[in-house]
Amino acid sequence: YSSKDLHGIELIDSYVFNQVENIRFNSTVGKYVGYTEVGLKNAETWNKGSELARELGQLERFCKHNADIHYSAVLDKTGEQG
Repeated sequence: YSSKDLHGIELIDSYVFNQVENIRFNSTVGKYVGYTEVGLKNAETWNKGSELARELGQLERFCKHNADIHYSAVLDKTGEQG
């Protein structure tokens, strides 16, 4: 994200096995994307099930909440002397 209103915040959740990314959720895309044969099958299944709703909820529940805390704790204090 690039502003305090958290408008452009993005959640990326990657699943990697043996240094190969199999599947990724990107909140900007709004769904899971598979990169391997197994990842493609999982993405298709996860996009139809409750996993997608759960992942979309994480953006609001976890990311935006914690980003706001970190923004206030760090970025608002830049330039302070002490």
